[in-house]
Amino acid sequence: MTMPSPHPALDVAAVRAHFPALTTGTAHFDGPGGSQTPAVLAEAVAATLTSSIANRGAVTAAEQRAETIVQGARAAMGDLLGTDPATVIFGRSMTALTMDLARTLARCRDWGPGDEVVVTSLDHDANIRPWIIAAETVGASVRWAELDPETGELPPGAVEAVLTERTRLVAVTGASNLIGTRPDLPAIISAAHAVGALVHVDGVHLAAHAAVSREQLGADLLSCSPYKFFGPHLGVLSGRADLLEELRPDKLLPSPEAVPERFEMGTLPYELLAGTTATVDFIAGLAGLSGSAVSAGSGATSAPQTRRERLEASFAAVEAHEDALRARAEDGLAAIDGVHLHSRARHRTPTLLFTIDGVEPAAVHRHLAARGINAPASHFYAWDCSHRLGLGPSGGVRVGMAPYTTQEEVDRLLEGVSELGC
Repeated sequence: MTMPSPHPALDVAAVRAHFPALTTGTAHFDGPGGSQTPAVLAEAVAATLTSSIANRGAVTAAEQRAETIVQGARAAMGDLLGTDPATVIFGRSMTALTMDLARTLARCRDWGPGDEVVVTSLDHDANIRPWIIAAETVGASVRWAELDPETGELPPGAVEAVLTERTRLVAVTGASNLIGTRPDLPAIISAAHAVGALVHVDGVHLAAHAAVSREQLGADLLSCSPYKFFGPHLGVLSGRADLLEELRPDKLLPSPEAVPERFEMGTLPYELLAGTTATVDFIAGLAGLSGSAVSAGSGATSAPQTRRERLEASFAAVEAHEDALRARAEDGLAAIDGVHLHSRARHRTPTLLFTIDGVEPAAVHRHLAARGINAPASHFYAWDCSHRLGLGPSGGVRVGMAPYTTQEEVDRLLEGVSELGC
């Protein structure tokens, strides 16, 4: 007897109805570079821009509205990232936040000659170059944990092999934006902590596909970008409260000393923060679009009560949907002569990278685009990963599944690729 799933199947048609961009008929496999956005995001942004609003304060209604928006966004991202809202920092982008963070850590923790930072060849350059630059500035060394190009894996042992008592920080991705690999973060974080090192996790790609908890992972620092999961363009950083209290970033003299404001440069974009809250609430409601969850053998269960619980239920439904599409796409691409799949890790997001014998990735991109299929080609700033895989600056064609992706779109993709196969 087949037992019912404890999670509902994602109602893709109901999800798609919230995305105006999808009415064009274009099949968007370009989500890893930035997802499409739901109408509720645009409505929240517009409502904020057209409201009576001012700099944050507690006197006028306009000041209070700004304060409410900021605190609401911190609470929303705290729920999404499984962290204290008081440790949520907003910035222009994940890259900008990480640049500032790396410089601040190197100075405040007195990094210097003999000290080491560890980066990996699986990562996006935004979690590599800031740490290299910071290390070079103070005379510290950089050690590399290498991706296995044959398997697409970053084994914990690859990180452990380059850790020493002089390791000050390990920068590692939660999931590769190029090939989807999800390294064993708990094992890597545990190994880093065993030698006294901090860990910064790049959660940009992972946070779009799975429930993330900085606190459960034990990561000291974790960053992400809401525009990868339906939200607006900005960056978010969270960290251990005691660590953030210790750090003193460069700032204007009269700007706030309190955490998290001390890390935020200038007035925050209130409209984007309102959009971020709307986006998190939208994600939390995805499972609700699918009906009530059913536990194995016990009938309907009560709906999750907190936003964090609703987010976890939604991501469970999203993962099941996206993994099924990934398997369909993988099997189809593997059956096409001349196609080579570079996403092979055992545990990964629904993100595929492929190349075709004798066809430049950019030509595949153009061919698919002419058929209303957006699957871009590049190294996607995973520069070292692309070179480690032997693909160089051209990279490959990246296919990313999203909650709004359908089986029909996957089949359209496979048909388009088959036209180019050997």
